[in-house]
Amino acid sequence: MARIATIETGFYRIPLPVTLSDSTHGEIAAFELITCRISDADGAEGVGYTYTVGRNGGAVADILRREIPPFVEGREADDTEAIWHHVWWGLHYGGRGGPAVLALSALDIALWDLKARRAGLPLFRLLGGFDARVPCYAGGIDLDLSVEALLKQTDGNLTKGFRAIKMKVGRPDLKSDVARVSAMRQHLGDGFPLMADANMKWTVEEAIRAARAFQPYDLTWLEEPIIPDDVAGHARIMQAGGVPIAAGENLRSLWEFKNYIVAGAVSYPEPDVTNCGGVTAFMKIARLAEAFNLPVTSHGAHDITVHLLAACPNRSYLEAHGFGLDRYIAHPLVLGDGKALAPDRPGHGIGFDWKGLAKLS
Repeated sequence: MARIATIETGFYRIPLPVTLSDSTHGEIAAFELITCRISDADGAEGVGYTYTVGRNGGAVADILRREIPPFVEGREADDTEAIWHHVWWGLHYGGRGGPAVLALSALDIALWDLKARRAGLPLFRLLGGFDARVPCYAGGIDLDLSVEALLKQTDGNLTKGFRAIKMKVGRPDLKSDVARVSAMRQHLGDGFPLMADANMKWTVEEAIRAARAFQPYDLTWLEEPIIPDDVAGHARIMQAGGVPIAAGENLRSLWEFKNYIVAGAVSYPEPDVTNCGGVTAFMKIARLAEAFNLPVTSHGAHDITVHLLAACPNRSYLEAHGFGLDRYIAHPLVLGDGKALAPDRPGHGIGFDWKGLAKLS
């Protein structure tokens, strides 16, 4: 093992080619990328990152720059579990969840990348290795698109090789949502995996009404129908709505997922490796879901998460997210016949274009 020598933080604002929108975040013209580069005493490097939808990235970057280094410098780089707990409890009182756990996630991803690189293994094999080919869906951020534009976007995703699609719902009137879901089902045909994401828009009663209205269209799941804090509300929707529920992108710890799962409040637990505590926490959440016979899916950061789901026997779908890094990495996600391929390069295999990113610092 080698000890951690340096930590370097990067903070970038990435413009989106097209302004995106959903039911709660409004228009999104750019996202913030916060990177963490760790070097050990032998000169080996690991890279991690997290992101925001455009705000609070400065707080995350500041925690990585100022608060975390004293907790980790000089520690054995391979001791990911010990480092995770040391940082979690060190930041807990003033920052449980929020920017602190996003910063911890970036750190943890970098440590696992370093560990896998030193072992000469792709990350998914270091994590156990199940199947390098992971079913993958295109996560559209398309609430304000017309039906015609929505179907055109869908055709573009089909051409890219996607064989599952997620659309946004949560417009001001349910009738409009139902018409869009109906148009997508007719366009894709029976049996094609179709998901819908409400981005926490509704009350419990509104969500139940919407779920019942969507029943004829055979959704794989309805995602985030209400606020993430209402575990009992999710359970009510599960019982009364008649549609599977995906949730978890706004949950920040293993214990929050435990509360959902034991309450019968989620069909598809959906952690995001960049905000749930990193690789260490994501894999524990996936194993917890497996113990309850639940399929695990993912949110965001598909270039990293493809490795994690490739190590999970209970994986369902990888989300190919709208906040992609394709313009700034050497090897974008490879897709074939509806499945993403976990790369066989050591570590997570993401090679950033640091010079290109520097222009957006």
